[in-house]
Amino acid sequence: MEEKSKVIFGNVMPDKVYKKAVKSKNNYIKKFGDDSNVNYVPVIKDNEYIGQSLGVKNIRLNEGKSDYEFDTNNGIIVGNIRMGFGHYRISMAMASCAKHLGYTPYWLDLNSFKDTTCTKVISAQNDLYSLGSRLSKNPIFNKLVWEPMNYEGFRALSYNSSDQKNAELMAPVYKNIPKEIPVIATHVWPAQAAVHAGMKHVVNAIPDNWPMALHLSEGSIHTIQCHNAYLGYRVLNGMNKKKVCKPMPQKDLVYTGHYIDHELVAGIESDCQARIDRKANGKPMRFLLTIGGAGAQKEIFAAIIKYLIPHIKAKRAALYVNVGDYRNVWDSLINEIPEMKSICTEHMGNWKDTEEFASKALDPATEVTGIHGFWHENIFEAVYCTNLLMRSCDVLVTKPSELAFYPVPKLFIKRVGKHEMWGAIHSAEIGDGTLECRDIPHTLQMIEQFMETDLLDEMCECIKINKQIGIYNGAYKVVELAMGMKKG
Repeated sequence: MEEKSKVIFGNVMPDKVYKKAVKSKNNYIKKFGDDSNVNYVPVIKDNEYIGQSLGVKNIRLNEGKSDYEFDTNNGIIVGNIRMGFGHYRISMAMASCAKHLGYTPYWLDLNSFKDTTCTKVISAQNDLYSLGSRLSKNPIFNKLVWEPMNYEGFRALSYNSSDQKNAELMAPVYKNIPKEIPVIATHVWPAQAAVHAGMKHVVNAIPDNWPMALHLSEGSIHTIQCHNAYLGYRVLNGMNKKKVCKPMPQKDLVYTGHYIDHELVAGIESDCQARIDRKANGKPMRFLLTIGGAGAQKEIFAAIIKYLIPHIKAKRAALYVNVGDYRNVWDSLINEIPEMKSICTEHMGNWKDTEEFASKALDPATEVTGIHGFWHENIFEAVYCTNLLMRSCDVLVTKPSELAFYPVPKLFIKRVGKHEMWGAIHSAEIGDGTLECRDIPHTLQMIEQFMETDLLDEMCECIKINKQIGIYNGAYKVVELAMGMKKG
C-alpha cells in the first residue's frame, strides 16, 4: 500500500510535494517531540456538561481509573477538535442522533490532551487560523492572503499530502482504543489519525460544501451534506490545478444531507409553526446573534443591535445574543452601546438559567421581550447554548459556516474565508436562508425584509418541505453508516 502522503486516491504526488510533507512533520517533531512510543491509556469519564442531554461520555488519556468499560457493541466515537465552534457543533449533532438511535457516543477531542504531540500540533495550527481570522478584518490581507488560502490553498492535493504526514503524529491518541469501535470524525485530522492508528471503521464527516483536499482522509468513508459538493469531491475537482484528477472510488463517498441534532429535526414542524404564528399575531420577532471570539464581525453585530433597539423598545423585535465563551465580546458591546443596559437581561455562566429560559421560550404563551445576553465559560455550554436558543428564535443571524445547514430561517452576514460563501448559496437555493449580506447596509435591508414582508413565512414553509425530503437527516445517516461498516 502506497504511503498516503505520496499517493492520494491514485494521484501520485511529485517528489518535491512529498519532501515538503516530510519536512513539515520533522519540523513539528523538533518543536513538540515524537510520542509515538508513549503508551497512552484511554479512560472513559462522564461529560458533566452535555452528558445528560446528549448521552455523551468523554475519552481521556492517562487520567486514573476509567469510570466505564468501552461498549464495543453499541459504542461509537465522535472524533473532533476544538477549532472555533463549528466542529464541536457538528459533533453534538452526531452524538444527539447516536443517542436517539440507541448508541453510546464517546467524545474524543484531539485538541484536549495538552501533554501529547497531537494536541500541541493542532493547537499550533489553530493559533495560526485564529490569527488569520482576526487579520481578515484588514481588506488587503483578506483579499491577498486569507481568502485565497481558504479557497484555493486548502483545495490542493499537495496540502493534503502535508496534512496526512502531520496526522501521523496524532495517531498515538488512538493507540489503545479498541479498533473495532466506529469513529465519526467531524474534522479531517481525527479521521486521518484514526486511519493511521488502524481503527477499522472510520467515517469522515466533511463540514464544508466547497470541495477541498484539506478534507480528504483516504481509508475512511467521506460523507457530504449537499449534492454540489458531492460531485466536486467525486472527481476531486480543481484539486490539482487544471489537471484532471483520478476520481475518488464511489464506495468512499456518500451524500447524507445536513448534520443536524435529533432534537432540532424532531421539532421542525412545531417550531416553524410557532414562528409563523408569532409573525401573524404581531409578537416581537426574535433574532439570535451568534458571535465568535475572533471579533472579525463585531462591527456588523453592533450595527444590527443599534438598528434593532428602537424596534425592541417598541416590542416589534427581541434579541438573543450568544457570545459563546468570550465574555470580553459581551462587555465590549455593552460599553459601545450603552442603550442596551436598560433593556438587557444577562444569562451569564448559569447553565440552568439558560436551559430554563430556552424551554420557557418554546411555550406559545411566552412573549420574549428585550435583549437577552448569554455567556458560558465552558466550551460545551457555550456551543450548545445556540442549539437550545435556535428552536425558539425566528431568525438566526450568522456567518455562512456550519450553521448554514441548520433548519431555522437564517440571515447570513459577511463570511470569514471565501469557502464559506457556498454555505449561503446552498441555503438560499433550498430556501432556508438569505443571500450572503457582505456589508452592513445590505444586512440591515434584509432584517427589514424579515420584519416587513412574508420572507420568514416563506422560509418556514421551505424548511418543512426540506424535512419531508430528508435534507436534514444527515447525522442519522452518518451514525447508521458508521455502525453499518462494523456490521459488514
